[in-house]
Amino acid sequence: MFNTLDWIIVGFYCVGIVSLATYVSRAKSGEDRSAEDYFLAGRTLPWWAIGASLIAANISAEQIIGMSGQGFVVGMAIAVWELTAAIALIIMAKYFLPLFLEKKIYTMPQFLEQRFDKRVSLVLSFFWLIVYIFINLTSVLWLGSLAINALTGLDLFYGLVLLAIFSLAYSLSGGLKAVAMTDAVQVVLLIFGGLAVSFIALNIISESNGVIEGMRVVMNEMPEKFDMVLSPDNPSYKDLPGVWILLGLGVWIGHFFYWGFNQYITQRALAAKDIKEAQKGVMFAAYLKLLMPIVIVLPGICAAFLFPVLEKSDQAYPKMMLSLLPNGLLGLTFAALIAAIVSSLASMSNSISTIFTMDIYKYFKNDNVSQSNLIQVGRMTAIVSLLIATLVAQPLLGSFESIFQYIQNFTGYFSPGIVVIFLVALFWKKATSISVLIAALISLIASIVLSINFPELPFIHRMTIVFVLSALGCIVTTHLQGYQDQVKAIDLSTVNFSTSKAFNLNTIIIVYALVCIYVAFA
Repeated sequence: MFNTLDWIIVGFYCVGIVSLATYVSRAKSGEDRSAEDYFLAGRTLPWWAIGASLIAANISAEQIIGMSGQGFVVGMAIAVWELTAAIALIIMAKYFLPLFLEKKIYTMPQFLEQRFDKRVSLVLSFFWLIVYIFINLTSVLWLGSLAINALTGLDLFYGLVLLAIFSLAYSLSGGLKAVAMTDAVQVVLLIFGGLAVSFIALNIISESNGVIEGMRVVMNEMPEKFDMVLSPDNPSYKDLPGVWILLGLGVWIGHFFYWGFNQYITQRALAAKDIKEAQKGVMFAAYLKLLMPIVIVLPGICAAFLFPVLEKSDQAYPKMMLSLLPNGLLGLTFAALIAAIVSSLASMSNSISTIFTMDIYKYFKNDNVSQSNLIQVGRMTAIVSLLIATLVAQPLLGSFESIFQYIQNFTGYFSPGIVVIFLVALFWKKATSISVLIAALISLIASIVLSINFPELPFIHRMTIVFVLSALGCIVTTHLQGYQDQVKAIDLSTVNFSTSKAFNLNTIIIVYALVCIYVAFA
């Protein structure tokens, strides 16, 4: 259990991260901060901050707690979402970012306004606000609170409140720059904490004969946990349907939705000084993704070996921390968990405030607002969004066995339509405003119908079917409207999609590494 040393370490972390955020976000004497400074860090983020921030925004409680819990149940197969994300990041950097950065946008809805019209922008703005608040913020807060409760005994509601307040404490004044720069520290803690849990567990499993021996024991005793491709008779096949999790369209729809067109992810890259810096940062994140199975999935597998009976799978990571880590290291690893949670909360609330302020508030104010007013509205939006998420987290999520699968399933309702909208916006000159709104509507309706009538259908197969239906709806509507090039369509001939030799070499290395992993463990 926690002792005084652990609490001192956690206290030092909290004070240190807030102090760092305050330092990096301070304005120069006599300098007024603009909305671009607050929401996009003045478009000055270096590659290492972009890469670290991408991972810190992504890896939060739903990964550390939720995916570790899935590692407990399923095994290493769940790591497909981490490993294949490296490929999705590379595609995003090469084909999507050049288009987004050329437009000098603040938000993804703003891009849709430039390509289509304000109707599309507003629909997607409200959609993202709902998803971020009621799915993303609530799940991170709830899982974080569960972890704090399991480790310290703190009441769940108080855990929710403390996490919300802490994330606001260092992100509210500094905006994206404070979030991104502190994320570099948070990622180091995150990786160290996960590796510490994994390595200590493996050493215990080997009876102090080392990590490699511990890995050998686990693989020999529980070989099914290292099957990267599940067979149809596996109880988890519905969530990870064999080879289709790799070759099927569904997983890539999820990846493109999350890594390519997701505001709180792309906002980091949009803050880069140029495309080359953004691509270097994304490549850095892709390499870090290859490390994540050891950091967040392996602890769950070790928990299945050491503690085979748990009330809920999401208890696996906290159980490992409490049972295995010595005092001092327990406090440091707990600080790493808090770091992952609050960095994601700060990222999400910053993106919520950016979308609401720049795409909704500014529009209805007819652009007649000062820079300071935009910043103040952004701050109030962040506060309100976290307040709502804190109040609804327990009633909304308290009964779910696995929050990770909850997130995957419910985002799957919307992601096919969103991917269709952005792909045709980027690469098809004939797509119209009405056609993409029809695609979004079909995505929602078809997802609901399929989930009700075919509950056993794997959700990635459902996403594939819905994607095809949404795309067909978009194409048919476009034909009915005249099937002609749109005035606002993007001229791809003016966009430079070329990448550096270093980028291309690193792409080959990552693809080769993934092929080796799946050949070895398929």
